Amino acid sequence: MTQDTTGFIHRFEPGPDTTRPLMLLHGTGGDENDLLPLGRMVAPEAALLAPRGGVSENGMPRFFRRLAEGVFDEADLRRRTGDLAAFVAASRARYGLGAPLALGFSNGANIAASLLMLRPETLTGAVLIRPMVPFAEPPAADLAGRPVLILSGAMDPIVPVENARRLAQQLSASGARVEHRILPAGHGLSQADVSQALAWLRSLPGPEAA
Repeated sequence: MTQDTTGFIHRFEPGPDTTRPLMLLHGTGGDENDLLPLGRMVAPEAALLAPRGGVSENGMPRFFRRLAEGVFDEADLRRRTGDLAAFVAASRARYGLGAPLALGFSNGANIAASLLMLRPETLTGAVLIRPMVPFAEPPAADLAGRPVLILSGAMDPIVPVENARRLAQQLSASGARVEHRILPAGHGLSQADVSQALAWLRSLPGPEAA
């Protein structure tokens, strides 16, 4: 566990591939350790960077505040997105990394989507597991050619599939290459998420070809 000058407690696991590391963004109540096994399963060669969200909701770490279930504090989300972008820049310099691809679950997927919209230069792409639309009015962003995989649960009681479809449309309208897959799952992670993310990541061209 490390803490750098941007204030994020995080874990860094080296890997042979530092050109496109995987940044792992946990869900509500998770921490910097939660998604490391998943990251290693879906990207065995990648360096892994896993920050802990800096907001506490009843003792549960999150990446930004919410006003109610599914209602985000958008001003806080914007500020925390800037903080996370600064953390990525500092981590790239510290560990000698290329721009990361984000893998986020739930709350982590939502801030990854916000990063794509507000600070698109930060990420080379993203795997968004159970995300929802982060902003009532989507910011304009240039995501030309950026690969994004969205994995929704058909039986998710928290995020309606239609909400995830809107996010896919917003990212596509900004130029991202979006694949949206609806799995026979609820809100939690499933084996299908692992196999879908693994196959999708393997299908991506190398960073030098992107």
